[in-house]
Amino acid sequence: MSGSLTVIGLGPGDARWITPAASAALEAATDLVGYGPYLDRAPEREGQRKHASDNRVEVERARFALDLAAEGRRVAVVSGGDPGVFAMAAAVFEALDGGGPQWRDIAITVEPGITAMLAAASRIGAPLGGDFCALSLSDNLKPWDIIEKRLKAALSADFVIALYNPISKARPWQLGAALALAAEAHPPETPVIFARAVGRPGETVTVASVRDAATVAADMSTLVIIGASTTRLIPREGGAPYVYTPRFYGVRP
Repeated sequence: MSGSLTVIGLGPGDARWITPAASAALEAATDLVGYGPYLDRAPEREGQRKHASDNRVEVERARFALDLAAEGRRVAVVSGGDPGVFAMAAAVFEALDGGGPQWRDIAITVEPGITAMLAAASRIGAPLGGDFCALSLSDNLKPWDIIEKRLKAALSADFVIALYNPISKARPWQLGAALALAAEAHPPETPVIFARAVGRPGETVTVASVRDAATVAADMSTLVIIGASTTRLIPREGGAPYVYTPRFYGVRP
């Protein structure tokens, strides 16, 4: 089969954060498939077809891309951040797993990208310097009781926690519930980072204590990092503090 499918991570927004390998795959593709705003970030190339679709139709988008590849096209499925983190790579393999044999021989490649938690962490210091985990607060594809169970376990284990999809108009309360659980589990001074639109116009990064975090505005463009009990602030005059989590746990070696 001559067709191919590459799932590409465009990073959080800054074009400088797209890897050379992802850029080469974009250049080689005959067809680009993706959510409209992500496709708008892909460079234009003469003769290349763009196939935009709405949000929350990831598996349908993946099936369409696989059909194009089965026809012999060189397809690039574009995704924000890293395509393997709550994004299109999993949707492609979900579609492949539930699809017909005509897709099984397609050459599929995943090109990584900079995911939002890494971009957010770089703006403030090193909050992910110790053990950490990532959770999505969206309950579109999994029930809230599972999200809550995992969040409580991560808080109990004292991980730094990166929260994706923290809040939306359809899900206005989940972030508040998550922050309330964090406030119960951690000292009130524990830092919480709200990084919005990192690498894009309107970028803001706010640091609050877990005691006051519920007063900070957030939306679907926000990545929230809840510090561990060991996460520390380094104050700076005239600027936001640095935030870091030591590599060691307990007494400094």
